[in-house]
Amino acid sequence: MMKSMRLTSMAASAAVALACVAGAVGTAQARTLEQIKQSGTIRIAIANEIPYGFMEGDTAVGLGPSVAKHVLEEMGIKHIKWTVVPFGSLIPSLKADRVDMVAASQAIQPQRCSQVDYSIPNSTYGEGVLVKKGNPDNIHGYDAFVKNHNLKFGIVSGANQLGFAQKSGIKSDQIVSLRANSDAISAVTSGRISGYAATQLTVAMLAKKSSRVEQALPFKDPVIDGKPQRSWGGFTFAKGNDTLRKAFDKKLAAYQKTDGWKQTMKKYGLDEGSIEKVFNKTTQQLCSADS
Repeated sequence: MMKSMRLTSMAASAAVALACVAGAVGTAQARTLEQIKQSGTIRIAIANEIPYGFMEGDTAVGLGPSVAKHVLEEMGIKHIKWTVVPFGSLIPSLKADRVDMVAASQAIQPQRCSQVDYSIPNSTYGEGVLVKKGNPDNIHGYDAFVKNHNLKFGIVSGANQLGFAQKSGIKSDQIVSLRANSDAISAVTSGRISGYAATQLTVAMLAKKSSRVEQALPFKDPVIDGKPQRSWGGFTFAKGNDTLRKAFDKKLAAYQKTDGWKQTMKKYGLDEGSIEKVFNKTTQQLCSADS
């Protein structure tokens, strides 16, 4: 009996040890604000997506990076190591402590809030679809793909357009995942996909890069559960890294009251109406399943 109890105890101890290891692997310990300042460099991930966060030479620009650089400088952090990863790897990179924050203007959503902590909202945007010049398939919303099952619906892996597509009734065999939105133009022009779904800002910026594609206009935003879909983007931090996130939020809130912030938003595609709407939702509201 004693031997059986000892074996049971050893098994339980082993199970606890394995659970601890699994937890450690799942989410590594994030660097605190103090540790980042001591190192002199902060590590930031982007997905090389126009206009949210993309590389120009050896630095990053866009809605996220341009604002982050100003805010971090106000915090006394002047050196940034930029890392480009696929969109679907942004949160895993943060959880594994390969980066200290993400500046990709990721939409604030409940399923993401369960994995990372978000800043206050920094941008807001509707949806769009990139199509061939002339819009030969007459695409003006997600409903075109629902009505015609021969149309291929392109998205970036890990983007929230997948959920919109599924809830709109687009079939799984119509959906084609791309590595990054930089692949969208070639995928559309080659006929691999009929349209590339992304936010209206991404689609508008991509349409300017080639005369062979265009933004589908007019466009009707997908309506999910009776609500037209609009996203609010923010900066992401590792769960529980409150010193970094709160210090960043404080400086970001101050910067958002300046004309400099508004001009940055306009530079990357937000109009006056969208800039005003940035403040219509809080992170807490957006992280709620009822938002």
